[in-house]
Amino acid sequence: MQPSKLDRILPFLSWARSYNKVTLADDAIAALVISMMLIPQSLAYAMLAGLPPQTGLYASLLPLVAYALLGSSGPLSVGPFAITSIMTATALGTGFAQYHYNLDQMVIAASTLALLSGACLLGFGIFRLGFLTNFISFPVVTGFICASAIIIGSSQLGSLLGVAIKGDTIFELLQQVWIKHEHINNVSVALSVSLIVFLYFVPKLLQRVIFKLTGKALLSASLSKATPVLAIVLSIFAVVFWKLDTLGVQIIGDIPSGLPSIGLPHWHALNLSQIDWQELLHSAVLISIIGFISSLSAAQTFAAKQRQRINPNTEAIALGVSNVSAGLSGAFPVSASLSRSAVSFNAGAKTPAASGLTAISIFLSCLLLTPYLFYLPKVTLAAMIVLAVVSLFDFDAIKRTYRYSARDFSALLITFILTLTQGLEWGLIAGIMVSIILHLYRSSFPHVAILGQIPNTEHYRNVNRHKVITNEHVISIRIDASLYFANARFLTDKINELVADAPRAKHLILNCSAINDIDASAIESLLMSNHFLKEAGIQFHLSEVKGPVMDKLKRSPFILALTGQIYLSHHQAWSDLIKGTQELS
Repeated sequence: MQPSKLDRILPFLSWARSYNKVTLADDAIAALVISMMLIPQSLAYAMLAGLPPQTGLYASLLPLVAYALLGSSGPLSVGPFAITSIMTATALGTGFAQYHYNLDQMVIAASTLALLSGACLLGFGIFRLGFLTNFISFPVVTGFICASAIIIGSSQLGSLLGVAIKGDTIFELLQQVWIKHEHINNVSVALSVSLIVFLYFVPKLLQRVIFKLTGKALLSASLSKATPVLAIVLSIFAVVFWKLDTLGVQIIGDIPSGLPSIGLPHWHALNLSQIDWQELLHSAVLISIIGFISSLSAAQTFAAKQRQRINPNTEAIALGVSNVSAGLSGAFPVSASLSRSAVSFNAGAKTPAASGLTAISIFLSCLLLTPYLFYLPKVTLAAMIVLAVVSLFDFDAIKRTYRYSARDFSALLITFILTLTQGLEWGLIAGIMVSIILHLYRSSFPHVAILGQIPNTEHYRNVNRHKVITNEHVISIRIDASLYFANARFLTDKINELVADAPRAKHLILNCSAINDIDASAIESLLMSNHFLKEAGIQFHLSEVKGPVMDKLKRSPFILALTGQIYLSHHQAWSDLIKGTQELS
């Protein structure tokens, strides 16, 4: 049964009709598990974005409610995401460092960036422009995310070592560490190492112990996700008990309690120029693209496992409204976290109501939790970020790409290197350009097969791959691509080359079974080839032309000018022409 138009606009109407106590229990359990991850992550990703910690909580409040109402994926966990957070930091650090804005002004700029990102995503959904993200290939996305993971991890070196560093590229960050190595705080380093070891090993140990005691895999996996919360409690206790803040360990400090105020950011406080607005819009477009790609890929993965369907345009609108709500509530751009979404799926989330229930936890945290985070060391959040981004570095995907295609690997490598050396935005722009260039290059030089008949069959295959029957009087070829301006000349040159190598040829058959579309440039090239073949005494024939392609050919002069015939099947063309050449001889 197809959903109604109203259900497509407001997806919650669809799942709300069949919502029951069992589904509520599943969503509530998933929400509880995600809350244990999201609360510490929201604080950490706010620090990653260079913003006050409460903005991370705000980014996990209204955006989750918006997605619960407009999103269609139950397991998808929308909120702060490592890559969009570091892109926010890059956008604000690069474009606004010259103004020396204070934190309040940076929050206004970040909220503005979230509004612009939301507007871009809404544009993707309303005008059905989500297909544009298809031009960013998997290798480019992999290279960008892997390089981003390294930059994100490196950006936390300052907090881990107890020194203040800033930079957009890996070299800038490492250079800052080298310059300030004499100021490294040994207490911070010791605490960093302890927390990283704790956060890496304790979840695994805790999961095994709980599973042995209870025999319940879901319970053990869910409780192990509380390790970051435990790390926060223990690190706060350590700071208070040993007075680590007096030994140089940086703490979060005062976090305002209460809920965010709702309204448009006070842009007049920034005094933005037209160039500043252009820079913000430029960054917003890139953030929305990456956020949409990562969110959509995760949503489609979980939908396939649940035998459901995800509408990309609906998801773009849901993410757009989520970002707009983030901008209106003093937060920064949000996206779906791949790691949290996977945990949500494994925890049994059934509907987007899980996001709404998670927002309740954040609501209570904003009201009750913040006073107790005063002595939270920044190194705790930095350690969480480092371990969170380790999973983003997909070494297996890099190896697979290397084995599959040298060209794809080169695109991955170019994106990876430029992102590391030139920064996130330039790396992503370069990746997009590489994707488009590779697409145009491949389609400009499509695969062309010279065909021959497999003995005693009506099948025709590549002469270089199979033992087939050929005939010196008939050239039989197949082009495996649609014909358009970029490859039209290539086809003409290929036909000329084949004719030059076959001096006794009388016929040329172009098998069109793989041609799904044709444009005006390609039709002109076919007319040129037809004329050339006529001058050479060779008839030009087509076989297995698809309906939409034939419709375009009929609207052109090609059909009348064609020296040969158009055959329904390639076997019919081959048989008739071979028979004709035999009768002539």
